[in-house]
Amino acid sequence: MKTRRLGKTDLMVSEIGFGGEWLERHPEDESVELIRYAHTKGINIIDCWMADPKSRSIIGRAIADCRDQWYVQGHIGSTWQNGQYVRTRDMSQVRPAFEDLLERIGGGYIDLGMIHYIDSQEDWDRSMNGEFIEYVRKLRREGQIRHIGLSTHNPRIARQAVLTGEIEMILFSINPAFDLKPASENIDTLFADYDALTGGADPERAELYRFCESHDVGLTVMKGFFGGRLLKAETSPFGAAFTPVQLIHYSLTRPAVASVLCGYDTPEQIDAAVAYETARESEKNYASVIASAPLHAYRGQCTYCGHCSPCPMGIDIAMVSKFYDLASEQETVPESVRAHYASLVPTAAACIGCRSCESRCPFDVPVADRMEKAAELFGC
Repeated sequence: MKTRRLGKTDLMVSEIGFGGEWLERHPEDESVELIRYAHTKGINIIDCWMADPKSRSIIGRAIADCRDQWYVQGHIGSTWQNGQYVRTRDMSQVRPAFEDLLERIGGGYIDLGMIHYIDSQEDWDRSMNGEFIEYVRKLRREGQIRHIGLSTHNPRIARQAVLTGEIEMILFSINPAFDLKPASENIDTLFADYDALTGGADPERAELYRFCESHDVGLTVMKGFFGGRLLKAETSPFGAAFTPVQLIHYSLTRPAVASVLCGYDTPEQIDAAVAYETARESEKNYASVIASAPLHAYRGQCTYCGHCSPCPMGIDIAMVSKFYDLASEQETVPESVRAHYASLVPTAAACIGCRSCESRCPFDVPVADRMEKAAELFGC
């Protein structure tokens, strides 16, 4: 299992993570063994947004013997009231809910203390001004959480989180379908109108990933499979099915992404996700699914899929494109991006303009023009 640095937290998290929301579906012992099995496959990060005692206790039991080998995303503001999950900023509910989480997970700390689920501007303003955020800061000072994170589906909220300077990572919803949709304060209605898919990839979401990268704010991914809808043609907004490996690869090729947190019911589902680490490039190929789907709207936009390779000059075209996109929207090229680009051998300056890459691009991207612009921007 490969690991990636989660932004400024410096935590090295597994590329494939564990989204814990389905744990309560199964007998407790069965779910405990599922988490332990995931650990044997190299998975070391797990999300616990769930407020129910059963899910929290399952995670605590499963990682008790190796607590220091797991990174837990534990959510602040997710509460259990009268047998129901309730998202709240009411401190009379928030405090005991977090204390319960801390006790059930064990170890005396939560690695990533997540400000839970902010999608609206009103909720952001309420949460980030007053007692709630002061409580989060207090937990950080006291070491009960080691890093401050935030979960959201809204790129505008995520951008504000980055700008605070104190939110170190973000749990964000990423998949090929979501990246076609503009910002919304209500994720439940995001796909009410399927025709909106034809409008093209949303520039605000693409810009967010680059913005997070340039500010060293790492991303972990939720809803990578769109709740399983993208795995079946009949439920996919594209009218075509993806594999788990293709969807994981899509998320991991977005800037700033460190880990994709998948939901699991069985060991076989874990195996299907972890298969990403040994998959052939042809098996990771998500671009051909998008391009051949009845509904797709990525025309002219680089998705870093790598179909343009091989280059006769040996240029890593996808990486050059990614660094060009990261740098081109900044007033000056960030030194970190410049250094990453300079480590590529050869750079875009080696492009001879043969355009053989363009014949292989599923999205009709003018690749040679982008190479010329990248060479000009970076000076090599």
